Amino acid sequence: MAEINIIPLRVCNEVRPGDKIDSMIADSLLQSRQALADGDIVIVTQKIVSKAEGRIVELEKVKPSRKAVRMANDHGKDPRIVEVILRESKKVLRASGGVIVVETRHGFVCANAGVDQSNIGGDDLALLLPLDPDKSAATIKNTLESRTGKKVAVIITDTFGRPFRNGQVNVAIGVAGISPIKSYVGTADMHGKKLRVTEIAIADELASAAELVMGKIDSVPVAIIRGYKFKYVRKCSAIELVRPEQKDLFR
Repeated sequence: MAEINIIPLRVCNEVRPGDKIDSMIADSLLQSRQALADGDIVIVTQKIVSKAEGRIVELEKVKPSRKAVRMANDHGKDPRIVEVILRESKKVLRASGGVIVVETRHGFVCANAGVDQSNIGGDDLALLLPLDPDKSAATIKNTLESRTGKKVAVIITDTFGRPFRNGQVNVAIGVAGISPIKSYVGTADMHGKKLRVTEIAIADELASAAELVMGKIDSVPVAIIRGYKFKYVRKCSAIELVRPEQKDLFR
């Protein structure tokens, strides 16, 4: 079995709208005396990507719709936040106990459309998911490869709940350079039995592993996973991890 190392990386400065995350990560590598190697997987939290891309909403400028006000009253939420959630959603799937589960415009199924109010510098601000997390991951990957000469993959992560287990985990919402799923379909197990349905969500597993050194309050928004063997790919998308609606027992 290969040994896998997970290396935390602090980003040098507070991320602000307009910042170039790819360059900031490259600069932080230099300042921390870390060097990328071929085959490294760079894990980046969605929060710093969204901040850099200006995905910040000033709630005082949000005018809630009647639907947002009604849902806010029913679920004890700020109607302005509910309005932002609705704007970021294709469809509301369920609302209960103060949680609104939606299908986002990207196609992700998650609570509150990924709208977040923590660690963004103000009570009247809300942070949205990146418009195109796969594109954001590809931009970071291309810059890092150009500046270091190394072939790497990039995974952008966010924290999602799960319908059948307690606790939240980091999952992949954007990928570049790595297929998010490893399929064992057609291969044989240790006893020669052919596998028919086994597919491993490796991008989610890597995202969750990286969170162990990143945390939520430790100011470590980037981690490098070294030693995991994967096939480098040019075309990939985190949306491959979303179960199609016709096969989703919870929709």
